[in-house]
Amino acid sequence: MMGAVIVACEVGFWALVVLGLAARYALRWRRTGLVLLALTPLVDVVLLAVTVVDLRGGATAGPFHGLAAIYLGFSATYGHKLINWADVRAAHRFAGGPAPVRRHGAEYTRECWKDVGRTGLAVLIAAALIWTLVVLVDDPDRTVGLEARYPLLGLILTADLLWALSHTVWPRKPKPTPTS
Repeated sequence: MMGAVIVACEVGFWALVVLGLAARYALRWRRTGLVLLALTPLVDVVLLAVTVVDLRGGATAGPFHGLAAIYLGFSATYGHKLINWADVRAAHRFAGGPAPVRRHGAEYTRECWKDVGRTGLAVLIAAALIWTLVVLVDDPDRTVGLEARYPLLGLILTADLLWALSHTVWPRKPKPTPTS
């Protein structure tokens, strides 16, 4: 059940983003678009509530319960960045806004290190949620699946750290522009 709820929440998040951007740019309903985009955190609340209810109702924690905590951590820290990313592209495509800028060199490297900070915060939030769920359930036999997610959090942070480090050593070069 939790796998389906996570998928539904991810679909719900992107549906709210697409509907919000469509209202904002295609229909020119700025306020409606803003409200739809502002509702995206509600998806996280739903996922958290379903996870807590499922575990408190006697379910044994499985991989999807831990994934829900990880999803919530990353949604909390990267959600705004994802919405901004989509907004820039929609504004360019449908409202004559400036083209998205592809970062390279030191600018891209700085953004990679900012992402390491975001990922670190996401990992902390996910770990805190996992710990909170373990405390709420208060049954070690039923929460082993949750605690098994901690090493995955470390792996995620390490991968992002290595990504940023690699771009520090070998900065991204600008794509060559076609010549006529």
